[in-house]
Amino acid sequence: MSVFDRLDTTPELTGEERMLVESVRSLAREEIAPQAARYDRTGEFPWDNVKAINALGLNAMFIPEEYGGAPMSYAAYLECVREISKACASTGVIWATNFHAMRPVIEFGAEEQKKRLLPVIAKGGLASLTITEPTAGSDATGMQTQFRPQGEEVVVSGNKTFITNGAMADLYLLFGKWSEIRGGKESISALVVEKGTPGLKVIREEDKMGLRASSTAALAFDGCRVPRANLLGKPGDGLKILLASLNRSRPSIAAHALGIARAAFEDAVAYVNERRQSGRRIIEFQGIQFMLADMASELALCEAWLWHVARLVDGGAADFGVEASMLKMRASDAAMRITTDAVQLHGGYGYCKDYRVERLMRDAKITQIWEGTNQIHRQLIGRSFVRRQ
Repeated sequence: MSVFDRLDTTPELTGEERMLVESVRSLAREEIAPQAARYDRTGEFPWDNVKAINALGLNAMFIPEEYGGAPMSYAAYLECVREISKACASTGVIWATNFHAMRPVIEFGAEEQKKRLLPVIAKGGLASLTITEPTAGSDATGMQTQFRPQGEEVVVSGNKTFITNGAMADLYLLFGKWSEIRGGKESISALVVEKGTPGLKVIREEDKMGLRASSTAALAFDGCRVPRANLLGKPGDGLKILLASLNRSRPSIAAHALGIARAAFEDAVAYVNERRQSGRRIIEFQGIQFMLADMASELALCEAWLWHVARLVDGGAADFGVEASMLKMRASDAAMRITTDAVQLHGGYGYCKDYRVERLMRDAKITQIWEGTNQIHRQLIGRSFVRRQ
């Protein structure tokens, strides 16, 4: 048994969860992976993959039972993200974003909101976490989207950019600033915007380096009228909702990155065992073995920390923000290094689209950028060690 086989048995999953994970692995291997190159080439949204995921009822695994779900552990969710992302990184992030956007509704939503909104996702709908703006990226407190109360409605005005599932979502968890509250942080609020709401417009979908089949959209909210009943919590509760959301979504991005990295590592190992140079398999050269040793060690350590953070969350930990930042930062850096080395080990073939490692390297880059750039995460981690005077 290899070190990675042992790691895959580390998460403490129930029998039902392990059966589901095996079903996801089979789906990823047999249906999702064979289509990944085509979707990358065309940039077409992978509706076939979304339908296949919905046929397994995967959205239900993070929705409470009383709202149509069949909840499972956070560890099981992360393993599913990793397996789907290993097969197709675009599909992995499309599905993971449903969790990113709906977890705050589960944690902070009123009973009426949960009964009305969560079944949409449990039945296979798509969701979008709608935060970033043209002038507010890593510093989300700089957002300018305005929520102006008007009777039983909230009028939304502003623009969002780089929104995953932006052109396809059924529900948008939208963050903006409440017009009647002063202060950049104090005024941030959150509400759910439903598909088809007048004034919600898709300006464009981005033509990206990687994750080409994932919809990444720029959105405009032009006097968009949303029922006040869709406000999550109270006006001004948005920052705590946002931070709670990011603490859960950052480990998910790490699982996404590690799925990409695992795919690249497995492709590299297979290639160097087959490719011959000077009458020898290239894996027999010491320099190649050193590269594999570094790749394997970094991947194994990141995956071990992934399951550590999963145990914290499943154990009910309230404060794991630093651990989540460490995981997201290190896993995404590892994914970029491992995919780059996988291309190197393939030589000239790695630079050609006939080999998956070329796509994996492009897909890996975004994991260092979104959900807070890795420079921001280094700052958050380092700041946590400053002693109060």
